[in-house]
Amino acid sequence: MLTLDTPLENLTFISKPYLGKLKKLGIKTINDILFYFPLRYQDFSNVVAIAKVQANTNVSIQGKILQIKANYLGKFKMAEAVVEDETGSIRVTWFGQTYITNILKAGDFVSLAGKVVYGKKGYYLSNPIFEKIESQDFDQAELVHTGRIVPMYPQNQKVSSKWIRKAVKILLTQVKVSIPEPLPEHILKENGLLEINKAIWQMHFPSSMQEAISAQTRFAFEQLFLLEISVLKEKLRLAQHQAPAMPIKLEVMQAFVNSLPFKLTDDQKKAVWRILKDLEKDRPMSRLLEGDVGSGKTAVAAVAALNVIKNGCQVAFMAPTEILAKQHFKTIATIYKDFNVNIGFLTGKEDKFMSKKLKGQPIEISKKRLLEQTAKGEINILVGTHALIQGKVVFDKLGLVVIDEQHRFGVEQRANLVKQAKGKAIPHLLSMTATPIPRSLALTIYGDLDLTIIKQMPSGRKKIITQIVKENQRKETYQFVREQIKEGRQAFVICPRIEEKEVDPAEQDQDMRKSTWSDVKTVTKEFEFLQKEIFPDLKVTMLHGKMLPKEKEKVMKDFKNQKADILVSTSVVEVGIDVPNATVMMIEGAERFGLAQLHQFRGRVGRSQYQSYCFLLSSPGSEGNLARSKALVEADDGFAVAKKDLEIRGPGELTGSKQSGLPDIIMSSLQNLELVEKTRQSALDILEQDPGLKKQPLLAAGLKRFKDSIHLE
Repeated sequence: MLTLDTPLENLTFISKPYLGKLKKLGIKTINDILFYFPLRYQDFSNVVAIAKVQANTNVSIQGKILQIKANYLGKFKMAEAVVEDETGSIRVTWFGQTYITNILKAGDFVSLAGKVVYGKKGYYLSNPIFEKIESQDFDQAELVHTGRIVPMYPQNQKVSSKWIRKAVKILLTQVKVSIPEPLPEHILKENGLLEINKAIWQMHFPSSMQEAISAQTRFAFEQLFLLEISVLKEKLRLAQHQAPAMPIKLEVMQAFVNSLPFKLTDDQKKAVWRILKDLEKDRPMSRLLEGDVGSGKTAVAAVAALNVIKNGCQVAFMAPTEILAKQHFKTIATIYKDFNVNIGFLTGKEDKFMSKKLKGQPIEISKKRLLEQTAKGEINILVGTHALIQGKVVFDKLGLVVIDEQHRFGVEQRANLVKQAKGKAIPHLLSMTATPIPRSLALTIYGDLDLTIIKQMPSGRKKIITQIVKENQRKETYQFVREQIKEGRQAFVICPRIEEKEVDPAEQDQDMRKSTWSDVKTVTKEFEFLQKEIFPDLKVTMLHGKMLPKEKEKVMKDFKNQKADILVSTSVVEVGIDVPNATVMMIEGAERFGLAQLHQFRGRVGRSQYQSYCFLLSSPGSEGNLARSKALVEADDGFAVAKKDLEIRGPGELTGSKQSGLPDIIMSSLQNLELVEKTRQSALDILEQDPGLKKQPLLAAGLKRFKDSIHLE
């Protein structure tokens, strides 16, 4: 008997061309195709007599084809048929699908499902799904595509929903695949869940919408449950390892906090204390520090890092971009200047060293020398990009990894750092994010991390005024920017792209297809336009990812030092740019950015006592697609943004990109906090009794299959 792991090549009913198409969709095994679930369902269970059809209704009709031919409607080709039953006849049209005349012939019995339209020639069925019936005995026909609730699969140009329905039907009725039940029997009973074989059938061929919902609930529970087991097993596994214990150097910590040019908020103080208490233990800390843009996460991390350094260990401080890494380097160098700390800076392109004797003045040294000093333990804290965990970097005694905006720093990456360290202890981990995470998401994807939240913002900050700007308001918006600059302030202008480029429409986000890429503002053209046409008397500058590091550094330095009035940039300024004098953020093509990304852009202003503004402008033709922009106007802080983001995107995406490769069924279930908490508790109960899942071989196999199908790093 075939199993879920059987490759599709072993199935004779799937032709070679389709094997290639399916592979491009990530469908390689029987498991992949059976768990390629519908996105939605069309209810075509209403089978009506032709004489009783009504306009604008979805129906199924069954009858005999009287005639069928290719025809024209103006310049457009179409297939046109007349179908009759005992009560009458109806015209059927398929626009642009003349190939149907090669499949269906006069005299064929058919079942059709689609929308009834009323036109000049009376009622007709427009572009219906069809299937041929062997005889006039429709009651005995096993309908797959019509006369029932019909599953509609994720749309693509490679494989149709009709083909997938047919393939799944063959697998479930003729091939009879063995589908083992991964969920323990008591969990099925306690939660009222369908058994897997019944659930698979009802997922693809539901007998009612209620049965479809029951199947969805079962698989939502199963996949959340497997995800929870996965992250909780990782947490248990980490707890078995040793980490260097770091007693709190209270006097040094107090002196450092008192030396800061600002007062820590109560939330920052609580976060610092929690992290320091974690570092005291000889088990590896795994903590996610969550706080809105500008809430002071770096200061909290700096306190923790200094305590580690004063315990004789080293710190790796990683950021996702060179710009953000450089800002962290400068910030840390400034606040550590009186605390006897050697700081190194390493990216793929640049190496610097800040000696404790230099008091804030960096010197450039060779990578070889920097690596030698790190390996000897002479570098107390090494700041950089992911270059820190790649190549030849070796730490003498690594005690703490601080990683900014990269929450999934997993076991394999930690293992790489352990290999790079001379000891066997696993370093503590502090991950930071400025994208607040809904509780349901934190409990699942980041369930192996302890969560600390900073909600308070530094005193004196004013709420940023956020507005949607229509095309006819552009001129007055430019005038407003000019007035702000006259008052001594500065402005950002964000564009979605660097330069013009042809893009395949198929690659575009569905939400963005109402406008074409040719309409989207580019940094190079907008820079030229603003400098020459709108602000010829002001200093406009440009920043994008293709520039050399030294060019980018000069642009940012000049802008921060107020040598430029307006900075036109791509999303390279999304995180880590701190220009307190900037008060205006103009975002061109706002519909092309994720909601969390828009919030990050907004966070580049409002970083001082001055009133700040965020203006959201759409590309031509996309003005109707303003869900994200409207949500940003309504959401004051990152926590409200995160909630809106989950509501708007629903299944599929979150925080701007496909979240950790997770299936849509999990993403859509994250809005159900009760279900998330229920699956988490079930996972905890199982692991308490059987941490290695040795008594649950089918669950262990299901977990392996699940982990193979996603990635959480």
